[in-house]
Amino acid sequence: MGPRFSNHFPRNLIYTNHVRVLIIEDDQRLANLVNQVLKEEHFVVDVANDGDEGLEMALRGIYDLAVVDWMLPGRDGPSICRAIRKAKLNTGIIMLTARGQLEDRVAGLETGADDYLVKPFAFDELLARLHALGRRVTGLDADVQELRVGNLVLDLHTHSARRGEQGLDLTKTEWNLLEYLMRHPNQVLTQQNILDTVWSFEKSVQASMVAVYMSYLRGKLNVPGLRDPIETVRGVGYRLVSDYA
Repeated sequence: MGPRFSNHFPRNLIYTNHVRVLIIEDDQRLANLVNQVLKEEHFVVDVANDGDEGLEMALRGIYDLAVVDWMLPGRDGPSICRAIRKAKLNTGIIMLTARGQLEDRVAGLETGADDYLVKPFAFDELLARLHALGRRVTGLDADVQELRVGNLVLDLHTHSARRGEQGLDLTKTEWNLLEYLMRHPNQVLTQQNILDTVWSFEKSVQASMVAVYMSYLRGKLNVPGLRDPIETVRGVGYRLVSDYA
């Protein structure tokens, strides 16, 4: 059984362009519907249709939120939740299940899920819970309009970027790369995490593209008299430092 439909989705709850959600659901029709609705709400979405693939993707550590079905081919939902928590990932998890008894809800939460939604569900309710959980996990409020790190600013409302007073003319890929760095300031991001996040598991994209686009981005951020805000951590990845200005 899938979700119940309504004519209204809470559009006013949109709070970010790039909160990343992993859907682990073997019902492909339901997974596709949820995928479509979340993308309309400006989430970035990836889908896995079995438990083993879903866990492999989840453990890459790039997802803010995961929607996980209880019953799955391969690993089931509870074992996926336990593995995510064992890996100490800060991924918010909503468990989907047809089981509505109190003891089943308690069992689901005890595996490490943050919330529990019983099928059939309304998309409005799923979206409201995802937005609420997303705010807790990412620390972003509903009215966040921009990201700031040092003198770098990304305006999420107007989709404009600047360094100090200098506007930045960024391609879509350069924007996504800079946004990912700015959402994780002072953290070392591995080349694989950057590849998976910015190129969203596109199989045709080679790992060497990370270095190529990092070079492009650095060229756009270059301002005379100011240091490069992006540090290369040799053999690991890259870090956007906040005290470069």
